[in-house]
Amino acid sequence: MRIDGKGIEGTVVAIDKLNHILDDCGFVRGGQWDYERVTYDYKFSSPTKGITYYLRVQGFAVEGTVDSRHALMQLLTPLLGKHYYPHGVEYGDGEDFPETLVERSNKLLEKVREQINEFQENKQETLREENKRLRAELEYLKKNQQSSSQDGTRSQQRASEEDDAVSKQAEEVEES
Repeated sequence: MRIDGKGIEGTVVAIDKLNHILDDCGFVRGGQWDYERVTYDYKFSSPTKGITYYLRVQGFAVEGTVDSRHALMQLLTPLLGKHYYPHGVEYGDGEDFPETLVERSNKLLEKVREQINEFQENKQETLREENKRLRAELEYLKKNQQSSSQDGTRSQQRASEEDDAVSKQAEEVEES
């Protein structure tokens, strides 16, 4: 069963942070990852003998590879499945899922979404602070360049190169 509209599908997040968030929420990263895809499962035991349910969050690499700590992963729509021994997990629309299980799944996905949003907000704030710092450094260099050219003690070419380097760093931070 697809669980649409939970706000995580399409989200792009770094693999190391994704691993941390989903582990914190009780998901286990499956061993069936490859270099482009990754799967996290949350196991629900059932009081009915032999029935196990799984909430699955999947993602694929949009930059880098899964075995890299710096890959960027885009999340897919979460799935709720029922395990049938020995055949595996079925996610089809014909499956019947208890309402309490669907509610628990929704709460877990809400927690995941909140943690991802919190991480992204913190990252944006860090980038804004870094951008502000780089712009202040650029202004400082420009002032020094003006006073140095008046004194004749500093090479204008060197100051211009430093300005270009700091401007480039500021642009890279803004693009992130």
